[in-house]
Amino acid sequence: MELRSFTVYDIFKRNARVFKNRTAIQSEGERITFGELYDRVNAVAGRLVSAGIRPGDRIAVLTKNRPEFFILAGAIAATGAIMVPINFRLSAEEIGYNLTNTDPVAIVVDPDYEKTISTLGPACPSLRRWITFGSGGEEFEPFDSLLGGPPVNAANLRGDDPYIIMHTAAVQGKPRGAILSHHNLVACSIQLIGALGLTHQDSYLNILPLFHIAGWMAALTVMHAGGRNLVVAKYDPKAAGETIDREGVTFIGNFPPILTQLLDVQAAGACTLASLRNVIGVELPTTVQRFEALGTGRFCLAYGQTETMGLTCTCLNAERPGSAGRPGALVDLMIADEFDREVAAGKPGEILVRGPLVFQGYWGEEELTNHTLREGWHHTGDVGRLDEEGFLWFVGRKAEKELIKPGGENVYPAEVEKVVLEHPAVLEVSVIGVPDPKFGEGIKAVCVLKPGARLPAQELIDFVAGRIARYKKPNYVEFVDSLPHKEDGSIDRSKVKEMHV
Repeated sequence: MELRSFTVYDIFKRNARVFKNRTAIQSEGERITFGELYDRVNAVAGRLVSAGIRPGDRIAVLTKNRPEFFILAGAIAATGAIMVPINFRLSAEEIGYNLTNTDPVAIVVDPDYEKTISTLGPACPSLRRWITFGSGGEEFEPFDSLLGGPPVNAANLRGDDPYIIMHTAAVQGKPRGAILSHHNLVACSIQLIGALGLTHQDSYLNILPLFHIAGWMAALTVMHAGGRNLVVAKYDPKAAGETIDREGVTFIGNFPPILTQLLDVQAAGACTLASLRNVIGVELPTTVQRFEALGTGRFCLAYGQTETMGLTCTCLNAERPGSAGRPGALVDLMIADEFDREVAAGKPGEILVRGPLVFQGYWGEEELTNHTLREGWHHTGDVGRLDEEGFLWFVGRKAEKELIKPGGENVYPAEVEKVVLEHPAVLEVSVIGVPDPKFGEGIKAVCVLKPGARLPAQELIDFVAGRIARYKKPNYVEFVDSLPHKEDGSIDRSKVKEMHV
């Protein structure tokens, strides 16, 4: 390790010394202390190194939440390799793109996805090792076999070395791999520890998926503080509420409809949620009010994106209800006009960010990286305004980065439109975001059919769901005679929104 670097691996190492006998990871059938976690991290790292894994090699991970994810994440950090977490909700074709985009030398999968990877394997010749969290067999070796490896001396890492490539939503039909360094994650965890006052007494319930920046960042932050991570493979509101009460969970991350469902369980008398001190994320104001009315917890508003560690701005809802938070302690944020000039307080403009939370760039996309990071600022593509007291108010997204966020996932309309237009009955389409009572924002396809064509809405929804991740399918479909167009002939999405939201 370099003299002035502190890496993700150092979090595991430090906690093994400071909190050796405290529970780090807890699942349904197991408790792992920080000391045991560190030993397992080093054993797996040793086996990976002996198998030829070198700094900079990519290791893909396709799994539901499970305790072994933490062991693997620490081992990858120790070797200097780069983790490529993959959204298990993606279609096989989308998973294949993430693999061929990053050329991993190894992949670690949940048993449920062995068949998918076996099918995709021939299209990804870079893969040399196939590892499963299951019992193994055929081309897959069991992850448990790596636990017997000799301890390894961690690679000579720098804090700015890449640690994760996390694919963001597809722009113009192509996902982009955001490169996040060790120091990106460490800086963000320190910032969140300070913002929420987290300590080794905190317990975090891993409801959010660990492949998502918000899920992994919250889990790592609690670990950094010396707290306990409770791991569940699948979110069930009643079971989660019971776990929160039984285990004294103090912290969860949230995207709609998680908190609404927990509050419904609480209202039915199945749990109290009395220990839940902090909830952070995005939520409808009415749901936040319901939670805070319990009198035991507080909701933390947040703004961010994968490229800025997901938690660029935070504040307690009580400080400025409806806002997107204040820039974090390690964030320099500016609202700028189209020429990157700062605008006055209260005026809208693009949200620009710089500081240690800003990612390193997009994998294999030098031109896009240079454009996004031009003039020494990360250009988010989001539009917002700062009030006189420095609170950020989210306004919308620039046209070229139009984004829909159903339940916390990122969906670009252009990606959905591309698939809708593959249906032989569709002539034109505009995909827009609309209010949704369950997920906060829903996906609506406004379509013009070809002359004489007939198409039931559900048939189109099923058509899209069969080609890309199901969370990207339209929730709503409307057929119209025509769509508004701009002078250049392109569809005027703003007018479509005015007419059909």
